[in-house]
Amino acid sequence: MVADDPQLILHVGDYIYESGTNKSPVRKHPGDECLTLEEYRLRYSAYRTDPDLQAAHAACPWMLTHDDHEVDNDYANDQGEKIEPREKFMARRAAAYRAYYEHLPLPATARPRGPDMQLYTERRFGDLLTLLMLDERQYRSHQVCPTPGKNGGARVYEEDCPEMNNPARTMLGVPQERWTDSRLAATRARWNFLAQGVTFTRSNEATDGRHRYWSDAWAGYPAARDRLLRDIVARRVTNPVVLSGDIHAFIIADLPRDPADPNSPIGLSELVTTSITSPGPPDFVVAAYQRMKPQVWYADGQHRGYIRLELTREQLSADLVALDDVRRADSGAKILARYAIDSGTPGLRSL
Repeated sequence: MVADDPQLILHVGDYIYESGTNKSPVRKHPGDECLTLEEYRLRYSAYRTDPDLQAAHAACPWMLTHDDHEVDNDYANDQGEKIEPREKFMARRAAAYRAYYEHLPLPATARPRGPDMQLYTERRFGDLLTLLMLDERQYRSHQVCPTPGKNGGARVYEEDCPEMNNPARTMLGVPQERWTDSRLAATRARWNFLAQGVTFTRSNEATDGRHRYWSDAWAGYPAARDRLLRDIVARRVTNPVVLSGDIHAFIIADLPRDPADPNSPIGLSELVTTSITSPGPPDFVVAAYQRMKPQVWYADGQHRGYIRLELTREQLSADLVALDDVRRADSGAKILARYAIDSGTPGLRSL
């Protein structure tokens, strides 16, 4: 990545993993699961001993937003994955936010106040690009129909969980939704990126004629997803692109303007990056996206790497860069696929 000589590194979450000792052949986390400020600080300090990560931070500016593992797996608003008193989790969230702010190049506006931290922000790069960094964790409604005995994401059949389509449910929270709409209304940039943690493309994992979705992603918040998509279309936002992560897979997709009509004109494109080293998702997760052709151009969970973007007024190009062997510090890399979006022409094309 450093060899690419980037001008900006955009990180969309899971900078650390908060879990305890693991069996990964790549590296082992020191200590048990992070619960206190000292434990989160130790975890960041351990990650930052990696010379390649140090080089990446020295190479160029970073912009970041968090996902769940900076705090706890699948955390949503005021609850973690474990069922416990709210006050206990909020103390943990405060510790996690403080360590996150202490160790990463965040703006002063993100300075946490106890368990609260404003991460959503706007950055303008002249009239070329407006970049909205969104926070899809801190203000969201709890995930619907969780697995008994725990909170967090689950694989949920829409037919069995009517609450999934409750229009009051939110991914960003009402204030952030209104802020996002106001920024979409105000932008005059040629390109408009929305960077956030979880996949926006809604994939049906069922193969039996029903509809099964992963409730932790935007798929579990269809009304909120539809509102954001409608806002982008209604505001006539030019060249909108969603940049996402979380799933440990490359997903490249065009999304229709009307979520109920897959044949409606393209509303925006989504570029989902894979993980740098962490293992990919189960095959059935990626297969669900692969069944969505031609809306989904590419879906691959076998490779680790990143997406390299190059932006001009006329074109956005995206190289899907994969490492040959994540267990080797001197690993080579290759381009799996290349795509482009031409300014003023919605939708992706292969290069």
